[in-house]
Amino acid sequence: MENQKIDHYAHQLVDAGYRVHKELGPGLLESVYVFCLMEELKLRGINAVQEVFFSLHYRGNKLDKDFRIDILVENEIIIEVKAVEILLPVHTVQLISNLKLSAKRLGFLINFNVPAFKEGIHRYVNNF
Repeated sequence: MENQKIDHYAHQLVDAGYRVHKELGPGLLESVYVFCLMEELKLRGINAVQEVFFSLHYRGNKLDKDFRIDILVENEIIIEVKAVEILLPVHTVQLISNLKLSAKRLGFLINFNVPAFKEGIHRYVNNF
C-alpha cells in the first residue's frame, strides 16, 4: 500500500479513537474500547480485524507459536489498545516488536484511560 493511503487510514483511525474516547471517556475495560473502536472504524468503511494472530518465525523457521495484535487496519496498521493508568515501556516494546515480526510499517499504541485523548495516543513506524 502506498504511503498516502496509509496516512489517510492513520488519520481516520486517530479520529475514530478520538470519537470513542469523547463518547465513553476513561475508566472502562480495554475490551470495551476495542469493541467500540471496531464499530467506529466499520462505520467509516475501514477494514479492520480484531485479535489477529501471526505465526512466529525464527531464523527462517516457522515455529509452533503465534503472537497476537489487538486490531489490524487495512492489513497495514497495527493498533494496540490499552486502558491503564500508566503506559509502561513494555507496552511500547510490545508494539514495536509486533511491527517488526509482522513486517507492518505503522502502529499506534492507544491508551484510553487518560483525561485527554492526545495524551494517550502514540504513533510508531517501522521502515515507513
